[in-house]
Amino acid sequence: MPVTKRRARTRQRLLDAALDVFAEEGFGRSTVEQVCERAGFTRGAFYSNFSSLDELFLALWEERSARMLDDVRTALAGIDPDDPEAAVRAAIDATPVDDAWFRITAEFTAHALRNPGLRRVMAAREETIRDTILPVFVAALGRLGRRVTDERALGDALVAVHDGTSVQVLLQPDDAAVRARREALFMNVLDAYSTPLESA
Repeated sequence: MPVTKRRARTRQRLLDAALDVFAEEGFGRSTVEQVCERAGFTRGAFYSNFSSLDELFLALWEERSARMLDDVRTALAGIDPDDPEAAVRAAIDATPVDDAWFRITAEFTAHALRNPGLRRVMAAREETIRDTILPVFVAALGRLGRRVTDERALGDALVAVHDGTSVQVLLQPDDAAVRARREALFMNVLDAYSTPLESA
């Protein structure tokens, strides 16, 4: 059944409200009623769009991930072989470290780890994101004259660097050196998992 414009607007308002409520209350303390009150809707409107707060969070995550992937594609599309660091900086800027979103996802991840079914859903979505973004980096490295030697390993390493350095940036938000090291680590990972085409 096609989604009407009105239904799409209702769904978006619920997603926006949920982001605010989750950030303020914490995922574990948030309720359907709080989200509905913030969005200006009844529980009926909520349940006609989502079956639970878990489903609402996953929809919110999917929306933000799609936006991030589009921004990374744009950042890497115009990569300059003479200035690869600029493209990496642009890609990092396209995946900003957001304090509120980090707290929400950390809480939801802890929640999912206690629920095997939900854990499998999250793992599958993480894998989909990685598999979607990997070709973008592989193509960008190709334009720099480099070949990726192990795409799966590169994807896992990029996720690990992003997640790990996000914590460091959030703990020391005013330290420029922390952000510089984050950028350098991304460059090191891209170099470590690729080789010059002429020596491939």
